[in-house]
Amino acid sequence: MEFHIESTEVYGLNKAVIASGNAMRTVMANNLLDYTDKDLKRAALLGTTGPGEGHDNFLNGIIVQFDLYAPLYMWKQIQRYHFLDFVSSQSTMHRLLKFDVATQCVSDTDPVIVRRYQDLVADYNAAPDAAKWRTLVASLPCGFVLGATMTTNYRQLKTIYLQRRNHKLKEWHDFCAWCETLPLFTTICLGEGTSESKTIQK
Repeated sequence: MEFHIESTEVYGLNKAVIASGNAMRTVMANNLLDYTDKDLKRAALLGTTGPGEGHDNFLNGIIVQFDLYAPLYMWKQIQRYHFLDFVSSQSTMHRLLKFDVATQCVSDTDPVIVRRYQDLVADYNAAPDAAKWRTLVASLPCGFVLGATMTTNYRQLKTIYLQRRNHKLKEWHDFCAWCETLPLFTTICLGEGTSESKTIQK
């Protein structure tokens, strides 16, 4: 198994783009169903400001949920982002003995390590005890791919994108490429034109 993302859903895009103009309104535009070209241009201007400036706060309103399958060595880096939250994940504690480690590790994982881990599982199954269990937990290869349903927003994804697009790990390049496929992400987070078609999101 390799890094991948499935089942992406985006919520609140239109409302957030419209809300990007609230600071200049005396009457809220809460009856609008779709944004205008003026709204989109303003959102692109505000959304592409520097991280931490506060002008891109409306991006918090564009919620993204997705299923992420990443190796353990990447999860350690993912968890430093405070607004990229776990909805639920696979559990190594509950299913450690049931995973097919040979097929659930990235292809770069040394096959000798995978075989050794399979031997440890077989040894534990033959004569279970607490010490062997701890060895299993401590020896799971870093290339093991764990799946989790995640929730975040465009503002956090913008931060991740800008910080990780040139990272050494190929998985971060794949993650950033996925960000670029999200509706209007390149326009309102990266400033790459305003040619995307309008789509009313859930």
